[in-house]
Amino acid sequence: MSDTLLTPGTAEPFVSAELYARVQQFYARQMGLIDDGRPAEWAETFTEDATFQEASRLNAPVEGRAAIRESATARQARLDTDKIDFRHWLAMLDVRPQADGSLRTRTYALAMRTPRGGALDIFASVVCHDHLVPADGGWQVRERDLRHDGSGRD
Repeated sequence: MSDTLLTPGTAEPFVSAELYARVQQFYARQMGLIDDGRPAEWAETFTEDATFQEASRLNAPVEGRAAIRESATARQARLDTDKIDFRHWLAMLDVRPQADGSLRTRTYALAMRTPRGGALDIFASVVCHDHLVPADGGWQVRERDLRHDGSGRD
């Protein structure tokens, strides 16, 4: 990411409970789109020029909404072929306002997969750093940086 990531213990102002709840709703809806197998709609929650540093792609961020959509659509096709349900669980959300009206967020995320008729598998535990920008009364992701726990990158 081009700007400073949130680090634990950084002293910055708290956001209002209303804004915090709005950001939580944004993430619930955004993750619901990808978990419900709607990658094209999910991609619309990113800016046109967004960057997405996937935890599994340490050297090559996905750049631009179109590329993010293509990557998510291909992933969904693989999940459908393999008959796997995929879910995301976000917690420990930290929201920091920026001088330009954008937000920096940091959250823990569990990615879980369940083969249809099979047992739940926690696929990954990551820290998600986002840069959210205001858009149409809500938010869009300009930058997302996922870091696997244990990678030494957080």
